[in-house]
Amino acid sequence: MATDELMARVLDMLGEDGPVSVEAIHSLIDPADLPEAMTIAEVAELLDLSAHTLRYYERVGLVEVARDGLGHRVYDAEAVRRLVFLTRMRLSGMPMRDLQHYIALVDAGDATEPERLDMLVEHRDTVRRQIRELTLSLVATEYKIAKYGGATGTDL
Repeated sequence: MATDELMARVLDMLGEDGPVSVEAIHSLIDPADLPEAMTIAEVAELLDLSAHTLRYYERVGLVEVARDGLGHRVYDAEAVRRLVFLTRMRLSGMPMRDLQHYIALVDAGDATEPERLDMLVEHRDTVRRQIRELTLSLVATEYKIAKYGGATGTDL
């Protein structure tokens, strides 16, 4: 199941204007739905990422991946959940350097929670601003569609 399918599943669960909750985010990757161990190809397909991207995330320290006896990567559910979080943060525009810093803080333990909170609050504010800007762009697009006689989002 690719990332787009995962997001479609959670958005369907929420309905049109349903509130997004932690449960909805957790439902993106239900540990019961995951095998105990996954190959890089399986994770790449699941998350709609390239194997190259997964190797890069590992190389820059964003995710730790175990190796089997032959040296092949073995992703556990924790690594996949972290990758889901990373893909959501990247999609929302969080820079790699910020992600690396955030993950370093996570790996450093509970004492870093205040700094992680500050980072996420700042990122949330950035995402909210982007949403407002995109909403304004959508309104302008809908206006032009209506002007040309097309059906707008409210008409559909």
